[in-house]
Formats: sequence, C-alpha cells, structure tokens
Amino acid sequence: MGYRFQFRRYRVPFRIPVRTGHGVWTDREGVLVRLVDEAGSVSFGEAAPVPSFQMESVDEIEAACRQLGPEVDPARLDLVPAGLPCLRNALGAALHPAPLAQGKFRILAALLPAGRPAVTQLKEKVESGFRVFKWKVGVGDLAEELGLLDDVCAALPSDGKLRLDANGAWDRRKAERWLERCAERPVEFVEQPAFVSAHESATQRARTDDLLLGLAQSFPTPIALDESIVGARDLERWLGLGWPGIFVVKPSLLGDIEAALAQLRKRKSDVVFSSALETAVGAQAALRSAFAWEAPTNGPTPTLPRALGFGVWPLFDDASLNGPSLAPYLRSEDVERINPEAAWNALS
Repeated sequence: MGYRFQFRRYRVPFRIPVRTGHGVWTDREGVLVRLVDEAGSVSFGEAAPVPSFQMESVDEIEAACRQLGPEVDPARLDLVPAGLPCLRNALGAALHPAPLAQGKFRILAALLPAGRPAVTQLKEKVESGFRVFKWKVGVGDLAEELGLLDDVCAALPSDGKLRLDANGAWDRRKAERWLERCAERPVEFVEQPAFVSAHESATQRARTDDLLLGLAQSFPTPIALDESIVGARDLERWLGLGWPGIFVVKPSLLGDIEAALAQLRKRKSDVVFSSALETAVGAQAALRSAFAWEAPTNGPTPTLPRALGFGVWPLFDDASLNGPSLAPYLRSEDVERINPEAAWNALS
C-alpha cells in the first residue's frame, strides 16, 4: 500500500518558558508528518527532538522528509536512518498507532516550575486533586533549593509524592547532599542527578555512569534515568549494566518504542512514562504507548503503573496544540479525543 506523504515544520513559543538545569527553553520546534492511504484514511506523527538531549536536529529531520518525497510506501519509510529516531518514531506512530483500550485511566504527575513559584503552584494543584508532583531542581543556588525543599514538602498533602528532576545538573557532591536530604522526605525518586552528553569523552561518560550506579546503590531514594536513555543503544547499555533504578521513557524520542518497551517488559523494569513537551500530535501517540503499558507483577498483587509525567498542559496558547485539559488523572477516552488534524491545521 502506498501513501501520500506531507510534512510541516513548526516553531511555537511555550506559554511559559521552561527553566531546567540546561537553561531556559522558550519555544518548541519539530516536524509533523501526515500520511494518507489509498482509501483516504489520514494519520499523523510528530518528530520533536529535545535540544538538550543531543539528538538529531530539526534541520536533519526536515531534510530527510524532503528526500522521502510526496509518495511513499512502508518499505521506503523503513529506510529512514536509525540516527533519526524521532522521525522514525513519528512515521511509526502514523503507520502503526498503538491500540488504545477503552475504560482505562492513569494518574498524572503535575509539573512544577523551578524555584519558589513551585510552592504556590503546588498548593493550587493540590486543591485541584493532584497528589504526585515533579519539581525542576538544579536550576538555582544549591543552598536555596535545598532550603526550599522543606517548603515544597510541607505543601504536599499527607498522601502526596514529590519527584525531583535535576536534568543532569549536579556533580557528585551536590547529588549526595540532595539524596541525603531526600532520605527522610516524601520524595518518590530523583531524576537524572548527573549527565554528560555523547560529545564528551568515553572516560567522562564512564565516570558519570559509575556515579549514577553508585548513587542508586548507596541511597534509599530511587534514581531515575532520563537524558541517559535517548535511544535504543542507551537503553540496551543500561539494561546490560543491570540498572537498579527507574527508567523514564519519553516515547516520542525512541525510534522503535515497541521494541524498547519489549526489552523493559522482559526485564520487569520499573518505568515512568513522560512527556517530551510535544504538541497534541506527539502527545497522543506517546499516551497510547503509556496506556498500553502494564507494570510488571512480581507477586500475587498487581503493581499499579507509576503516575504519568504528562501533567504539563497547557503548554501553548493555541488550545489545538495542547493535550487534554490538565486534571489529576487521564482516561483513555481523553486520549482518543485529541485531534491531530486540528493541530496540523493550526500550524499551516
């Protein structure tokens, strides 16, 4: 079967810039793809790399889309290089969307901003029913952020959980200070304490790997990998190292998400699904994968999946570019109602 192929590059500002350990992220850039089969059925995907993850560039994605041309078939789409995982993911989502069972729901973790505004927003989101929160740290002064941790924890409800996301901003000393402080607080896990990019030397990468493994084995608060697993090779490497912590999976960034999830399922890995701050197109595809995941069962009592890291909306001023309205939980019906065609049209 052949397809008519279209793509649309976009760049849209976030409603509120995102501050992380990598700096300030002001706008989202990516490429939407659109396939129309011989029967006229339309499907979409989104290639939206995260700049700080050292992935393929949007320029490279656009160039590859131009090379595909206006008429494609599945065999031609399979020839997209493995070095363009976001584009491969977008085409895979358009060709083979993950099935979405009806009647399911998932708890959402609400994203908190860096710094003191986190306390105010946390209180507001508690009133809305949220119980799991993700706070961006590693952005400001170490002592100030450590002092603020108690204020954030004090604002949590009695059954609340806090996730800390350092985006790789800490060295060993800072990471150890944070993990010592977290040990007696309601911190569910600490995400990516340290990170070095693929451009660094093999020696530096090995040292960081050893640091992460050491932290995971030395402190009671679990450690989660995020930036460290931006592709299939990274995932295989960390599984081979016997990573004892959590894997943060951003489905939009993995070229073959089904193969990646199969590996994680085989190892009974602890997984958290997370947004890559993509538009509604990529969000729907990523949420389909998240809803299809069942947490591994290690005993007679089923394990509930961890809260999804998709409590991020609204990201953009145009409502058609956002995922479902922000709420403490998300139903499969909410995912189904996302309208990729509206996002495509909004970016024309």
